[in-house]
Amino acid sequence: MDKVKQYIDSNMERFLDELFTLLRIRSISSIAEAAEERQKCAEHLAATLIKAGADNAEVYATEGAPIVYAEKIVSPKAKTVLVYGHYDVMPPEPLEEWTTEPFEPVIKDGRIWGRGADDDKGQSFMHIKAFEALVANDMLPCNVKFLLEGEEESGSKQISHFCETHKKLLKADVILVSDTSMLSMETPSITCGLRGLAGVEVSVYGSTADLHSGIYGGAVYNPAMVLSKMLSQMIDSEGHITIPHFYDDVRELSADERRALNRVPFCSRRYKASIGVGAIAGEEGYTTLERTGVRPTFEINGMWSGYTGEGSKTIIPAKASAKITMRLVPYQNDAKVTKLFAQYFKSLAPKGVKVEVKPTHGGTPYVSPTDLEAYKAAEKAIKATFGKVPVPVYSGGSIGVISVFERTLGLKSILMGFGLGRDAIHSPNESFGLDQFRIGIETITQFYKFFAEK
Repeated sequence: MDKVKQYIDSNMERFLDELFTLLRIRSISSIAEAAEERQKCAEHLAATLIKAGADNAEVYATEGAPIVYAEKIVSPKAKTVLVYGHYDVMPPEPLEEWTTEPFEPVIKDGRIWGRGADDDKGQSFMHIKAFEALVANDMLPCNVKFLLEGEEESGSKQISHFCETHKKLLKADVILVSDTSMLSMETPSITCGLRGLAGVEVSVYGSTADLHSGIYGGAVYNPAMVLSKMLSQMIDSEGHITIPHFYDDVRELSADERRALNRVPFCSRRYKASIGVGAIAGEEGYTTLERTGVRPTFEINGMWSGYTGEGSKTIIPAKASAKITMRLVPYQNDAKVTKLFAQYFKSLAPKGVKVEVKPTHGGTPYVSPTDLEAYKAAEKAIKATFGKVPVPVYSGGSIGVISVFERTLGLKSILMGFGLGRDAIHSPNESFGLDQFRIGIETITQFYKFFAEK
């Protein structure tokens, strides 16, 4: 693989220039006004894949963001890898907290700064460049297909239908994904489990319009206060979620399983420092590794009500709303959990207010067995580049499309990500280390080598 490594090193400056072009495209999936940018991004990726060596690349129109498909078939007898990634990104707000322009990437302190630098443009781009390096040196041992979508950050609404109607096109032996993180550069890891997700948006309505807080204050319900009180009852003093029957389908880990999980290196002090918090909190009776990997959660993602502009406006707001996500673990079902939440949440409301619960998006949990042939190839690839056998870990995050792949295509996914906690995905000042980008490309090339071996 020396020729491939030399190719990566000699072309790294160009790789970064091309990545920066991709990062400048404002392909935000949750904003309708960004549709033109998402189309631009999809077309740019298709052209990039052709230049990298794909036999063909297509941009498929959907009812939402377009889907990019490309392939290179080296032999009908060769194994086939389907590479999945997403080109959409989270909104950059709050803009005032960025130290650089979110869509004007820069290199500073050995890191690439910009929205999507890690999640998932940077990580997806590593796959394109690894593919290019192998093709350029006539060393690609597997058939490779690319499936890049533009709605992962808003629920992957179109991908399920695309998979159902293009099963033959997407036929493969395994799906390879880099949209996850490692424990650290010193302790590489492979994600072998993802939590599911149940998302909802809730609203509490009081009067038909905002009311004067002096004239009507003390006589009517304040929706902002009602919503706050209702949400405060969702978790008890021990960190347990109070929704009736919420834990019915949660499988408790055995003592041996818990011991194995907690063998993963973890330093509370470093963990707190890496995310800038003063204390760790959560469900009593469980470690931080368990809370963030194998236990379900309830989180408020955002709240809004009334007047939040400059100065004062003395009102009782007519409406208060919040966005909520619940992370789920194996055997929990997102539709069932959403229904349980809606029933309980509405039961907490006092008479005289109207409550609305709207499901947003969901996904089921996923587990990847560590004895899969493709997992072993990923393990060998990481050992070859990092010099250490990676640790299998359960991630607290969710990638809803992974369970869709298993259900519709019958394929397992290998979650070989190269992100780190300090990358600040979904937050201001997202970044991706140059060392992560470089070693990620090389590790992916090694994966193909080991996966192709008999």
